Amino acid sequence: MEDISFIIGIIGNIISALLFLSPAKTFVRIVRNRSTEEFESFPYVATLLSSSIWTYYGIIKPGAILVSTVNGFGALVQLVYVSLFLFFAPPSKMATTAMFVGVVDVGCLGAILSISWFFLNVDMRITVIGLIGAALNIVMYGSPLAALGTVLRSKSVEYMPFLLSFCVFLNGGVWTVYAFLVNDPFLGVPNAIGFILGAVQLTVYAKYRTTSDDKQHNEPLIGSSIP
Repeated sequence: MEDISFIIGIIGNIISALLFLSPAKTFVRIVRNRSTEEFESFPYVATLLSSSIWTYYGIIKPGAILVSTVNGFGALVQLVYVSLFLFFAPPSKMATTAMFVGVVDVGCLGAILSISWFFLNVDMRITVIGLIGAALNIVMYGSPLAALGTVLRSKSVEYMPFLLSFCVFLNGGVWTVYAFLVNDPFLGVPNAIGFILGAVQLTVYAKYRTTSDDKQHNEPLIGSSIP
């Protein structure tokens, strides 16, 4: 059973890494245009917090090294994203992003780590960090659903990338299986929800894909060609 859970965990690491890297195209665009345009920074700030919490969880819980490795990678990737956002954002958006980072990634994370380390015993520390991580995971999995309203109104999947939805679906499914094998409800519950939400996104994508393709064929996006 341990060998099977390890293999599933490795697969989960690979899929999660792809999920963390899925916004890379957005940041290539930001760097080339030297502007953050209308993109928002908060999802990356929040994911940095979530990844950091899960890295800590993987460190303090025995046998959870595969959780800490992929989330440590994710935290580094999100740190790069946030840094690029700060560098290329206009002054007002830069100030807002810096405030988010200060409150969420420094203040909240620092408080959580300090309180759990100095005031909680080992078992309670694992439970509290697991609950916080699970809550953050549910929020992060649900955040792409905000695009569903736009898709339903415009009948276009332009703003709901297939790769992101597919990675969310696979990621939730694999980590749900892993959590079942290692008996970890803190991993299992949020990832089962993520699996279901990913399936919903893929269903919507399949329904509106043809309409979106026709629209893009007849009305090319301005600035879609980069020299």
